[in-house]
Amino acid sequence: MKGLKPEDYLEPSCIFCTPEDEKATPVDLRRCFTRLDEYLDRNDYAAAERHLDYWRQEAVAGRDWRGLLSIENERMGLFRKLGKQPEALESVRSALELVDRAGLDDTVTAATTWLNVGTVYKNFQEPQQALPWYEKARAVYERELPAGDCRLGGLYNNTALVLTDLGRFDEAKALYLRALEIMGAAEDGRLEMAVTELNLADLAAASKGLLEAEDEIEAHLDRAEALLEAPGNPRSGYYAFVCEKCAPSFGYYGRFAYAEELQARAKRIYEGN
Repeated sequence: MKGLKPEDYLEPSCIFCTPEDEKATPVDLRRCFTRLDEYLDRNDYAAAERHLDYWRQEAVAGRDWRGLLSIENERMGLFRKLGKQPEALESVRSALELVDRAGLDDTVTAATTWLNVGTVYKNFQEPQQALPWYEKARAVYERELPAGDCRLGGLYNNTALVLTDLGRFDEAKALYLRALEIMGAAEDGRLEMAVTELNLADLAAASKGLLEAEDEIEAHLDRAEALLEAPGNPRSGYYAFVCEKCAPSFGYYGRFAYAEELQARAKRIYEGN
């Protein structure tokens, strides 16, 4: 999961504080997430897991339920990436409990949690369970966020993946195109656009078949490669993560050399070369 920005996890007031929690000791989320990003940039997932476990314990000890919710959202993403389904689902349970406890149903904080919950279910091949969470998140995001907010682009992209799995191809394509429009206007949206172009290639293959969709697929692959090779892309840990994520798609469609290059490039970045 890409690191959250402060506005993604900070509310104007301590919405988790109830009278009995007035003596809560907030955890330092900026410190927590800065170090987490350092571990992820090195592909050191074991250290990232230990780090989040430590800060989770700190949040519980300090009765900082707001901080705990932010940490559970990050744990969902990490366990999803590691394929640890029981741990991911435990973080889902904990996060939803915190959202309910605080009565956050109409907030962006809740919607971000629902997006992450849906993505856990999507990752573990449960699209029917994922879609309602995406729809709940979408209702809040579209009401509360500016039309060009990148969080909307991410939500549309994830929802389209589930709709593709469910065979709702026209709806999926419409959302992918909306995601491309949003990310295309963002300052650093090229990497997300590359992922979406590959998703559109998969959509074309699923809806039309490989042979009939061959030209369309190739066009999406060309655009994705151009976006990944754009001169302004920072060679960061997130760039390495996207390279790893995109490589199998290029390999699946026969671009084996480029898939190998993306994997090798990610490895060099993680190793600091």
